[in-house]
Amino acid sequence: MTDWVGIGREFVTLLVVVDPIGTLPVYYYATAAVPASKHALFAIRAVLIATVVLLFFLAAGQFLLEAMGLRFGSFKIAGGIVLFLFAMMMIFGESKPDQEIKEAERDDLSGAVFPLAMPSIASPGAMLAIVVLTDNHTNAVAEQAVTAGLLLVVMAITLGLLLTASRLRPVLGSTGANVISRVMGIILATIATDAVLSGLNAVGAIDLGASNL
Repeated sequence: MTDWVGIGREFVTLLVVVDPIGTLPVYYYATAAVPASKHALFAIRAVLIATVVLLFFLAAGQFLLEAMGLRFGSFKIAGGIVLFLFAMMMIFGESKPDQEIKEAERDDLSGAVFPLAMPSIASPGAMLAIVVLTDNHTNAVAEQAVTAGLLLVVMAITLGLLLTASRLRPVLGSTGANVISRVMGIILATIATDAVLSGLNAVGAIDLGASNL
């Protein structure tokens, strides 16, 4: 029987950590000096790079952890804490676009790879989340394939938004993107808390019954 609730939860998690709408202001900045005729290619390249990075973490992230002798439950706890801090930054700190644009200005780098593909689309939070969602010990290959499919759907949504960014700009603007990003931060904080509880359950620190993440 298909677990639609679980699938929906994973989709929301991936959508929040990738944050396609919060990526729009970063895209506007990164393409400021790029001819309009190349904007579509620019967006496609950035999304492809981010997708490859996240799929790598999906396929090999847990193997790398276990090769270093680290328990996956411990990673869930650490990942949940990092995701929670990431959520607090989204809610209370500088907005995701403002922070990443400043980093790009400081490093004097721009383009499809930085800051758009990384760290805006394939953010540290997204890398952590994709590893947590594909626990080899609890998720069958078919379930991990579903997660990969959901990731591709989120990436398709991200690409669609970037390709229509010029039409969305007058409607959304930087303020609208920032507000939505902060709302997503609240959702991510809840998801991160659940990841920590799930990790504690996995290492035997507490007994929660069935894990949700």
